[in-house]
Amino acid sequence: MKIGELSAATGTPVETIRFYEREGLLPVPRRSSGNYRIYGDDHVARLAFIRHCRSLDMALDEVRVLLRFKDAPQSDCGEVNRVLDEHIGHVAHRIRELKALEKQLKGLRAQCHASQEAGACGILEGLSQAATQTLEAVPPRPAAGHHIGRTHGRH
Repeated sequence: MKIGELSAATGTPVETIRFYEREGLLPVPRRSSGNYRIYGDDHVARLAFIRHCRSLDMALDEVRVLLRFKDAPQSDCGEVNRVLDEHIGHVAHRIRELKALEKQLKGLRAQCHASQEAGACGILEGLSQAATQTLEAVPPRPAAGHHIGRTHGRH
């Protein structure tokens, strides 16, 4: 099958397929006499595996490790367990961050109970105050021509 057919069969955009090829996640397909990429069922299965991992929010490096073990079925899967355990930790961390974000947004929402003029909107006022506090927390940038850090000499 050609790349468009692989795209349709897996619901994966053509550019994503090409990206996965460049990243080494998908094996290079053979070429037709007209120089078209020709994909097989193994590409469909591998792409489905990659997409499922990505739907679980796994990073490409995590997927790469999993594929390495999938390609070597006699290998010990201890590293696979480690990759998944680390990913679970990242997901738990993101959930905590998202809960904090939800709390912050609900606090903003509580500042405006009824429709009114935008100039009196508690949400807009709260966003403005938070933006001002963020700016105040940013350290000033050095003036043009002043460099902080490494010098231009040998290291």
